[in-house]
Amino acid sequence: MSGMSSLSRRGVLLGALGAGIGAGLPLAAASSAAASGGVPRGTPPVLLTEQATQQILVLDPRRRVWDTEADPSVVRWAFSPMRHGGWEDLRPEYSWVYPSESKVRRLKGRTYVLTTASFGFVAVVDYPSGRRYWGTAIGPGDDLFNPHSAEILPDGNVAVACSTGALVRLYAASQGPHASRYAEAELKGAHGLHWDGRREVLWAIGDDELVTYAVGGTRARPTLTRRSSVGLPVGTPGKTPGGHDLFPVAGRRGRLWVTTNASVFQYDIGGEAFVQDFAGAGEISRKSVKGVGDDPRTGQVISTVPEGGLEETWWTTKVSVHQPRGEYELVGGGIYKARWFLPR
Repeated sequence: MSGMSSLSRRGVLLGALGAGIGAGLPLAAASSAAASGGVPRGTPPVLLTEQATQQILVLDPRRRVWDTEADPSVVRWAFSPMRHGGWEDLRPEYSWVYPSESKVRRLKGRTYVLTTASFGFVAVVDYPSGRRYWGTAIGPGDDLFNPHSAEILPDGNVAVACSTGALVRLYAASQGPHASRYAEAELKGAHGLHWDGRREVLWAIGDDELVTYAVGGTRARPTLTRRSSVGLPVGTPGKTPGGHDLFPVAGRRGRLWVTTNASVFQYDIGGEAFVQDFAGAGEISRKSVKGVGDDPRTGQVISTVPEGGLEETWWTTKVSVHQPRGEYELVGGGIYKARWFLPR
């Protein structure tokens, strides 16, 4: 996020708000019948970072309007460290402010939701139990570091991108839920992370560049070494590109979704080029896209962009769907990112 007012940035201590924060309800089985409301059959659930009520939500994809107060059944699963036990040492009353990332990953037969919050909270949450795999708080109570994304590696360690702190950290999370040792590398405006198992590198996006890191050392004492870097496409001459989201293209191996202040691209790893040759590019490629991803089964792309008139300038109540075009709405929401719930 960007453009926080000084009032919003500092000294804001938000409690756990809103109703319908569940204790970790499992996803219902995918419906074999055609979905209603023009939603394609087989559409996966939607995973949200919901800042207005400080939750991570998994929502029913068959409902175009989610009103969690009027109909709590639209919530398939929810997480807040204010309501789940085991996170007290991270001071969530201070650190769990403005959740900024949520992504779902599989590791050794288990499913995890990874999340960060701008005031310091970072966690890998066991799904659906809500129990702690690992977590930390980086400068809790302020956005001086601003954890913005996380990624779990095959060895169980966890990388974190801190945008304001201009760094990428790799924590020895494999050593236990409270492990604190880390390796660190500088990256201006670090915003997004992706582990590339095929190439065995950690991708990271910053303000100006897309970089890779080699991971070395041991599980208990990892190291990070920059391996490559490519400049991001410049939207406005003389201004920083403002790299933001980084996510694998599920339907096309060897490509990464990349968003900047100006547009949305796919990075062709083999061709070493940023391209906009994907289906629906004219509709998808807008400025200020906070999150983007695709579902390989239905071909649908999901994205979020801020809308005006809300409490924070980076919030939205709408989730855009492309290929075919559609839209979800969270009544009273303050959404930052949305992703398909697709464990991988």
